Amino acid sequence: MKKETKQTAAKASKPMKGSDKEPALLSGGNPQIAKADGDAPVQAYIAAMPGWKSEVGRRLDALIVQTVPDVRKAVRWNTPFYGIEGQGWFLAFHCFTKYIKVTFLNGASLHPMPPGESKVPNTRYFHIHEDDPLDEELMANWIGQASELPGEKMF
Repeated sequence: MKKETKQTAAKASKPMKGSDKEPALLSGGNPQIAKADGDAPVQAYIAAMPGWKSEVGRRLDALIVQTVPDVRKAVRWNTPFYGIEGQGWFLAFHCFTKYIKVTFLNGASLHPMPPGESKVPNTRYFHIHEDDPLDEELMANWIGQASELPGEKMF
């Protein structure tokens, strides 16, 4: 993967002007997508994820929809969120330079518990790196469990 220079990173962090341009990539290659509800902004985020991350984003999104057909989607803070109407958000993911961070907002209640710790006691993370195989069975298990828990009502 191509390394970013300070100049490239600074240029990428500028907000996009006009709707016909590609979204700017923020720190770590995270797409800058305006706050919005629905599938369209989430798909715009996924399409703008750089390199290998876009395909993983598509796989995650498809797995979430397959596991939780009535899932609600939104983009907040340049991050796709997934939740259940009236119950709250249960999952989000975000691009970093070398990995995608999948956030289970009530992940401490999942079995087995996702390995990444958070400063927020209930939140757990799962990092996906470029050459990591995605265990879709385990991920679907976590997604299913997370969707049945009371979600975070941050918005």
